[in-house]
Amino acid sequence: MESTDLLSQTNYLFNTLFLLFSGALVMWMAAGFAMLEAGLVRSKNTTEILTKNILLYALACIMYQIIGFDIMYQDNDTAGFFPSIGFGINETAEGASQPGKVDFFFQVVFVATAMSIVSGAVAERMKLSSFLLFAVFLTAFIYPLEGYWTWGAGFLGASTEDGGLGFSDFAGSAIVHMAGAMAALAGVILLGPRKGRYSEKGVKPVPGANMPLVALGTFILWFGWLGFNGGSQLSFTGVADADAVANIFVNTNAAAAAGALLAYLLSLFIYGKADLTLIVNGALAGLVTITAAPDSPTASQAAMFGALGATCTFFAIKFFDQIKIDDPVGAISVHGVAGIVGVLLVPVTKDVSVLTQLAGLGVIAAWVFSASLLIWYLLKKTVGIRISSQDEYIGADISECGLEAYPEFISGRTSNML
Repeated sequence: MESTDLLSQTNYLFNTLFLLFSGALVMWMAAGFAMLEAGLVRSKNTTEILTKNILLYALACIMYQIIGFDIMYQDNDTAGFFPSIGFGINETAEGASQPGKVDFFFQVVFVATAMSIVSGAVAERMKLSSFLLFAVFLTAFIYPLEGYWTWGAGFLGASTEDGGLGFSDFAGSAIVHMAGAMAALAGVILLGPRKGRYSEKGVKPVPGANMPLVALGTFILWFGWLGFNGGSQLSFTGVADADAVANIFVNTNAAAAAGALLAYLLSLFIYGKADLTLIVNGALAGLVTITAAPDSPTASQAAMFGALGATCTFFAIKFFDQIKIDDPVGAISVHGVAGIVGVLLVPVTKDVSVLTQLAGLGVIAAWVFSASLLIWYLLKKTVGIRISSQDEYIGADISECGLEAYPEFISGRTSNML
């Protein structure tokens, strides 16, 4: 009896440390998104997007703590459609393998990731206050409800024996990434493109201000993604778990590497240049793609999956520009298109049907897009969602934050140097 208790306590400690460390890695991805987006926008919008990334993370933590977590994870409603509404963080259940607060911490950083995806897509022309109001709804209700349907043992994610569809998405290619992309797409449609982005002559390139930040942000995201996918094993108490996490790390890394290389080759073949922004998005697309099933492929399969996701994303970025969906960082393509590809590749290595995966994708996309479109529309008709043309011209740093990120160089001016 004593040895059993000791083993149980040891497993409890290992699981707790594993999930806390993994959650901390995912939290570090917030810095990656901030750096990536700050590098891909123009210098006059840098402070605003950094402010946005800090505040969206803070809002996600508070709203998910107050209500979102309790909506998403419930003990008494298997294969359900409508969750009960509760508040606060669930207490540790008797016999649990880790504290309830550890479960909350690991999940809350995923919520923030979904909201970060929206940030880049609506950059350079959205009101900060409207963005933050939307963040409240996404993190408190929209994301937790589809999370309940899937990871919370609702009607999508529950096994067929429990009355569910058995939809499979290991670490959130659709549940986190495609969901964030759908929310972003709804906002971009109502927001419209940046001034001068599209004309009769075609698409006007808008270069980012800081490529070193883009590279730094990419490596931070790549690093943090190991916790994103590895931590989703949710257990680290034996040889089987250790082997599984090692396999997940290798597959996650291989998919990103293959995605980056494939994007480089496509960029070289089509444009004759090694476009850093496309290479970066290729790596991120590989990461998003493998997230749906990083535990089951071989390393070679993971690399092929990442390359396929990067290919689809590469051409999706151009497609969205052609239909005048202005996404400054390519978030809708990277997280939406690659997320769909990843979920549809799950049946290659797992015993789940393509129809089940399609049904899950359809439900998540329809819910998040329609709910987000409604919230964005209400915000547009009440407080407005777009800054004025004059404010867009001078930049959101001044109009929204009153602080320039690069005061010595902004708008071609040179400040007095002391």
